[in-house]
Amino acid sequence: MSDTLIIEGGQRLQGEIAISGAKNAALPILCTALLTSEPVTFHNVPRLQDIETLLALLTQMGVRLVERNSNSLTLCADAITNPVAPYEMVKTMRAAILVLGPLTARCRQARVSLPGGCAIGARPVDQHIKGLTAMGAAIEVDHGYIHVTTTGLRGTHLVTDMVTVTGTENLMMAAALAEGETIIENAAREPEVVDLAECLSAMGAQIQGAGTDIIRIQGVKRLHGAAHRIMPDRIETGTYLCAAAVTRGRIRLTHTRPDTLKTVLEKLQESGCQLHVETDAITLTAPERPTAVSLQTAPYPAFPTDMQAQFMALNTVASGTAIIRETIFENRFMHADELKRLGADIRTEGNTAIVSGVPALQGAAVRATDLRASASLVIGGLAAEGQTRIEQLHHLDRGYERLEEKLTILGARLHRIRAEG
Repeated sequence: MSDTLIIEGGQRLQGEIAISGAKNAALPILCTALLTSEPVTFHNVPRLQDIETLLALLTQMGVRLVERNSNSLTLCADAITNPVAPYEMVKTMRAAILVLGPLTARCRQARVSLPGGCAIGARPVDQHIKGLTAMGAAIEVDHGYIHVTTTGLRGTHLVTDMVTVTGTENLMMAAALAEGETIIENAAREPEVVDLAECLSAMGAQIQGAGTDIIRIQGVKRLHGAAHRIMPDRIETGTYLCAAAVTRGRIRLTHTRPDTLKTVLEKLQESGCQLHVETDAITLTAPERPTAVSLQTAPYPAFPTDMQAQFMALNTVASGTAIIRETIFENRFMHADELKRLGADIRTEGNTAIVSGVPALQGAAVRATDLRASASLVIGGLAAEGQTRIEQLHHLDRGYERLEEKLTILGARLHRIRAEG
């Protein structure tokens, strides 16, 4: 059973909230604890279901949760007793694949279930396997598990067939303890990759080029303990900005990084929003009605796939027609049918959605199908007239910390109905 969110739409969002740590940065960064026997402390860790799942996964491997308070925690992997990621713990969260590289490098063996997560299409792990094999690992895939053994990883020159964020992160972590130099070409350039590199560097890794498409890692014999503060969540930031845009709101977001979402901010300005950007804060003043904005998703620094659904929701009430092309995942328009239940005018043709804005959405019962789709339904519900009921809320809890609390601070009217049992 999953909780349900009830939204009374039509409230203008106003006020100020702080942005949480980035889920997509925290997940790989917590896995760096596997690379050293010394304690590693992480700050600005968001309280999310995916984080709890990963901590449970690490704990059953033998990693100790030494200390935890508020949004900080310390992990110590002085004895990894069980280098296994079982299906039961991996099936809900694709990011669990990020233990593969660290376990291979540190334990020289691993047994990791093929991942699950959002139902947004195939997200193969072949680039992870290809890279580790080139570094000297022997890998078999059978009965839904990846089995890895090695006598020791060696640096090599890797060229990935596609830009893959988790692939880049996994291979970076493995290469940190490999013998010699590893070069990753066609590497992902996302800010979360840079954040991981900064954490690894604080632990003694030698990494150059993070944030570009060529990353060089000089392997070291051992990594040591360190402390690292996780970057702010750029997708959470963009989600609240879209929510303000559709409610004719004016909000200020603090503890954020505007430099990590330039394309999103450009599209919001194109929609008619006024932005005041500071080093670590953004103030958005929405127009009476946004203007439709077309977009195409692509790897960073282009428009992020994780913001596509939120902008589709914005376009449903915008003036004009927008064309949205999704080039990253082939099954990421499942929210379109749910937005149509709110009265949206959306046509989908393959990887393209044509959204014609309507004057107003109407509240209805909808169902979240994945993490970012659930965010688009929250935005749609905030803009709609009357009551919107969003079911399958567990998707939302995977990626948004204290969502109801933050939206309530901004003046939204909403409440959660807890599932029984």
